Amino acid sequence: MKQTKTQMLVYSAIIAALYVALTWLSNAVGMASGAIQVRLSEALCVLPYFTPAAIPGLTIGCLIANLTMASTPLDIVIGSLATLIGAFLTYKIRIKWLCPLPPIISNTILIPFVIMVSYTNIISVEMYFTTALTVFIGEVISVYVFGILLLLALEKTKLFKR
Repeated sequence: MKQTKTQMLVYSAIIAALYVALTWLSNAVGMASGAIQVRLSEALCVLPYFTPAAIPGLTIGCLIANLTMASTPLDIVIGSLATLIGAFLTYKIRIKWLCPLPPIISNTILIPFVIMVSYTNIISVEMYFTTALTVFIGEVISVYVFGILLLLALEKTKLFKR
C-alpha cells in the first residue's frame, strides 16, 4: 500500500521524535556514553525496512539528538550522515534478517573517526580499530538485538504493510 505524502510526513516526524526521546533516555541512564554505547534509538534503524519515511525521520532525529546533546560539530555532521547512509541502505534491503547490517556497518566505519578526532585527540590505526570494535558491539546490541525484536513486533501489527 502506497503511503500518502501526509502519512510519510507524519511517520517521519514521529520517528524523528522517538529517536530523539530514546537517545535522551539512553543518555540519562548512562547507556549512551562509555566504551560500548547502547543507544535505544538505534533500534529504530530497522524502520526503513517498512517505510521510506524512516529515512528522513531517522536522519532528522539523529541530527536533533546530536544538536541537543554535547556533541561536536563533526559528530553532528558525520553521525547524521552515518544514520542517513544506514537508513537508505536498510530501505533497499528486502531481507529482514539483513536489514540491521547497513546502520551497523556505516556507524562502525564512520563513528570511530569522530570519536578519535572529537573526543580523544588520539589518531592512530590501532585506536581506529579498537574504537570500531566498541562501536560495532554497541550497534549489534542496539540494532541487531533490539532492532530485530522491534521489527518482529511491528510485523505482527497492521501499522506497516510490507
